[in-house]
Amino acid sequence: MIRVAFLGTGGIAAKHSRFFKDCPDAVIVGGCDVATEKVESLWNRTWSDGAATPDSFTDAEEMYARTSPDAAVICTPHTLHFDHCMQALAHGCHVLVEKPMVTDSKDAYRLRDKINDSGKTFVIGYNTSCSAEFAYLRRTIRDGSLGRLIQVCGYLTQGWKSDTLGSWRQDLALSGGGQAYDSGAHILNSLCWGVDAPVAKVHAFVDNCGIDVDVNTNINVLFENNVMASIVVSGDCSAAGAHMSFIFTDGRIDIDGWGATWMNVFDRKGQVKYPAVTADMDAGQPAQNFVDAILGRAEPRATVENGVVLSELMDQIYESGRTGTVAVPKR
Repeated sequence: MIRVAFLGTGGIAAKHSRFFKDCPDAVIVGGCDVATEKVESLWNRTWSDGAATPDSFTDAEEMYARTSPDAAVICTPHTLHFDHCMQALAHGCHVLVEKPMVTDSKDAYRLRDKINDSGKTFVIGYNTSCSAEFAYLRRTIRDGSLGRLIQVCGYLTQGWKSDTLGSWRQDLALSGGGQAYDSGAHILNSLCWGVDAPVAKVHAFVDNCGIDVDVNTNINVLFENNVMASIVVSGDCSAAGAHMSFIFTDGRIDIDGWGATWMNVFDRKGQVKYPAVTADMDAGQPAQNFVDAILGRAEPRATVENGVVLSELMDQIYESGRTGTVAVPKR
């Protein structure tokens, strides 16, 4: 039985806690946040039947010492992820961390070293990486059945600016950035996870729309395998949606880069009516993939290496947006 502790008990933590509550392979042993009331709110959302709930803490060190967890689920604000992941690993925990993994590529490299030294399972909570649709996409890229991947284009639109007004997501010290690092991390991870190559160059235009963090971003990327990509992340659009097109020499795959809820495949003859998507391609939600990886039943879908690539990309996006020049990684 995997003993699971929660650090950060806000919105997304409820999805994970409901999964672990019903998971036959795990038990929640504690939760920690800045106030006991925040933790108890999570338990109330998870256990609505009045059953006994796990212990609540406001000090993470105390939680780890008193509950002896095997795994930690980290759902804190973005800029806290690095310290909280390192702390959990120091206590011998496997780690499931919400996106983005960290907000600085230097921290990404240090975390990668720590994870490799620890031998612990580490998963980033990206939905598309766990989906059958993106597994099909990645297999198609790797096996060349639609020829060579040459270009990717896509967009993500949300009313993010108004929806997050007054929250920590617009506080640079806690968020590390705006819409591109928040919801935008999903479509940008979908891009990097699919292309599966390091980033070579980035040219980006960034508009903060009068607030302290980015809202609208236009991003052009050249990967080291010569795949070119163009992504628009919009946080000031009331019509929410997402679309990506992966363009091959012999076809195209259109896909939902936010939630992987749909996919259309085209080859030389036109639309493929029944793409060969099978049940074993679906890893479930990230928490399921996390448990399966700990128990040796699956490989982690979104790993620390994916976190490193995305962190490098984000550093380059903000550098290019700030300087107006093409940015390259500083590895």
